[in-house]
Amino acid sequence: MTERARTVARGTTLVAALVLLAALGAWMLQASIPRRIVIATGVEDSLYHLYAQRYREILARDGVTLEERVTAGSGENARLIADPKSGVDVAFMQGGVMHAPVNVVMLASLYYEPLWVFHRDAATLDNLNELRGKRIAVGSEGHGVRAFVVPLLVANGVTEANSTLVAVGNQDALRALQAGQVDAVAFVGGAQSSAVGDALRDPTIKLLDFRRADAYVRRFPHVSHLVLPAGTFDLANDIPREDVNLIATEAMLVARDDLSTALVHLLGDAAREFHSAQGYFEKPREFPNTEPVDVPVSADADRHQRFGPSFIHRTLPFFFATFVERLVILLVPLLVLIVPLVNLLPQLLRWRARSRIYRWYGELALLERDVESRTGSIPAEAWLDKLDRIEAGAARIKTPASYAAEAYTLREHIALVRRNVLMKAEGRRDVELAAP
Repeated sequence: MTERARTVARGTTLVAALVLLAALGAWMLQASIPRRIVIATGVEDSLYHLYAQRYREILARDGVTLEERVTAGSGENARLIADPKSGVDVAFMQGGVMHAPVNVVMLASLYYEPLWVFHRDAATLDNLNELRGKRIAVGSEGHGVRAFVVPLLVANGVTEANSTLVAVGNQDALRALQAGQVDAVAFVGGAQSSAVGDALRDPTIKLLDFRRADAYVRRFPHVSHLVLPAGTFDLANDIPREDVNLIATEAMLVARDDLSTALVHLLGDAAREFHSAQGYFEKPREFPNTEPVDVPVSADADRHQRFGPSFIHRTLPFFFATFVERLVILLVPLLVLIVPLVNLLPQLLRWRARSRIYRWYGELALLERDVESRTGSIPAEAWLDKLDRIEAGAARIKTPASYAAEAYTLREHIALVRRNVLMKAEGRRDVELAAP
């Protein structure tokens, strides 16, 4: 085998070893992605619960099991997602519930969640401050409704000191309103909510029109102004009969900031598939988005939202695509090292071959200088012993054919030094014999 062939073989072996190492690292990283995630939703008659069923179906296509944790709502979800020991990985959340979140990020906002305030007052109400002194169902502890609406009521001077805030929500709250047990109820959620739909269809119940909706937008960053046009909910029965101003927050999908990037992307794709259609308030493809609400936005989710899935993820199954993606990520820096190493390999081989020869050249040069400069007694036998050792070492050198000339030159140099030693020793003996 020629030296070039040996160099190519060594380079190929090095590249193969590094690729194998990268593949092993990619497999270990890919294997670390959990195949089961837990999502905190809400009560069983909530939209969050219904949406979790659809997310489960979407994720199952890619081999990921979504386990639902039924909760009281966004308030409890906020507590669970903030606790790393809760076992909850992601959660549905509405704006205005989490305060100063730590290690929690938003993966996407999903749709608008209006505040629906229904009442049985004979007059048409258009301000929250008109609820002062009334019995208001604001959801139980742990409900996102309570966390969202109570600060708004307080801003309007409606507090527990002058009003009765009843801890009941959803269908129970609607039934209490219909039975006259409360004067008003507050719901936060999409128009698809069963409680909202039933309330809108009930002719004995009125929907509060937020005349000062824009004021709430200025005061609360997580609040938006929406308009429900007349007849939107039911064209046949003209529900509602007039345009209604509403205030709303946004539903979000949140997670702890250590969630795997691959799962962040997978959940983003599921949200895009499920929440991009037009709704009562949402334009087509307005959601999901990563516009900030009141939870910091995940950088991974934002990039994925803006640029979409990679070509690899569009064409390959999720876990295989993840493996290939990680392999590429690991190989790129390795290739930065491999290319210079492959170019440097022939030089290293030349240096290694020559170093074997130059080692003996070094000893031979010292001996040669000693022979040339020595006066007085001549240690010829010691010099010859050194030359024998150097010659024996040179004979053991195994070098490529391309360096045979240098090895031959070394042996010629040894022979030259040997002749000089013998000549100097012979000259010394002649001098001694000529002496009287």
